[in-house]
Amino acid sequence: MTESTPEPTAEKPTDEWVTGDEPMTGPQRSYLHTLAQEAGEEVPDDLTKAEASERIEALQERTGRGA
Repeated sequence: MTESTPEPTAEKPTDEWVTGDEPMTGPQRSYLHTLAQEAGEEVPDDLTKAEASERIEALQERTGRGA
């Protein structure tokens, strides 16, 4: 039986993203609005990819949807 080694995460801090300043993606917008609705919050539609990712993580914690 072999032990599995956890794979390193490929996640970078959002301030290091090359495309972080681009507008958020459609899937980010959809998921962000779903989470915001569950949390009873409003979110602007003009967030960048990096900002949307950070808001998603925060709202996942608030709603219990985070991993």
